[in-house]
This record gives sequence, C-alpha cells and structure tokens, in this order.
Amino acid sequence: MKLIFISGPSGSGKTTLSNQIILKNKNGFILSTDNYYKTGPISNLLSKFVDGYFDRWISFNYKLFKKDFDLIIKNRISIYRRNYDFEKKKVQNILKETKNISFLIVEGIFADEFTSTLNNQNYYFLEIKTKKIECMKRVIQRDFKERGKEKKQAENDFLKSWNIYYKKFKTNAIKKNTNKFIIKKSTDIDHIMKELFN
Repeated sequence: MKLIFISGPSGSGKTTLSNQIILKNKNGFILSTDNYYKTGPISNLLSKFVDGYFDRWISFNYKLFKKDFDLIIKNRISIYRRNYDFEKKKVQNILKETKNISFLIVEGIFADEFTSTLNNQNYYFLEIKTKKIECMKRVIQRDFKERGKEKKQAENDFLKSWNIYYKKFKTNAIKKNTNKFIIKKSTDIDHIMKELFN
C-alpha cells in the first residue's frame, strides 16, 4: 500500500492538499491526526495547565490512531471515521466501512512524529512550507467559525502552535530512504501527483 504523510504548521493547507490528492486518485483514504486527541477528565485538566497542549504529543491518542492505521495497512479497510469536536472536546466515532483502500494519507501536525514510530515501512513525505501570516489568517478564520474562539485567542494560540511545530520538526529525523517533497505556493501539484502515483 502506498503511504503518504503530509506535514506542516497549523493553517498551512494539509487538509486541502490531502483532499486534492484524494479527488484525483481513486481508492484513497485520509487519516487526520486532528481527529485523534485524547478525551476525558485528565485531558481536559491538562489542556488548562499545559501551554500549547493541543500542539504537543501528550494530547495525541496514539493508541487509537495506531489501531486504525494498522487496520488499514494490513487489511485495506477502515471501519470508523473519527471526528474530534473542539468545542465539546469529544471524539465522534462514526461507523462507516471503506474497503479496497489502495493508498493512505496521514495528515496533521503529528504526522512527522508518527513516522518515527514506523519500522520498515517506506513512505512519501510531503512538507508544506507557507508564510506565517498566511497560515495565521486561515487559522483565525477557522477557529472563529469551527472552534468558537475569539480573534485574539486564536491569534495567540496560533503563534504558540507555530513555535512548537517548528521546534518539534527540527528534532524529528526523516528516514534516509524516504521520498521527501517540499510543497510551496509555487509548487506544481500535478507534477507531485505524477511522482506519487506513476
């Protein structure tokens, strides 16, 4: 199975790029790390006291993500669609079976960290590089509409997220045999598609 990781800071367009790839190629599936945050009293408590909690690995439900990831890799099938509600801080588990998955996209701020847990699997790694101000504008709009945040809070949270992401990214080593692509505004996405699927 073809395995594609898409990483980038918050608001860089990871989900948009993932959807572009899915639309142009049949039988793909997206696992977004944004839908695998931990829930419950401990998580709610930590989110109040740990600075930038939702941008740190401790907030990520690795066990649940790995379960879904392994099922797809081994059986080319997905049973659930997960959806994290940022206002209610709960995960919706939607029963929706998808069969005959030929390629898997893992996208989100934890995508690069997750690659360090893989053993002998080869994968493609797409890193999105976008200007900070452009990302911040997208995040403020999204957080106001979808997550109920005021503009100032969304701006402050974004700046923390940006710094945490790039600090993490510098410490995570990409495997030598990995095919890595840098995605910028000027990048020809159709050319990248040919590299990935031909």
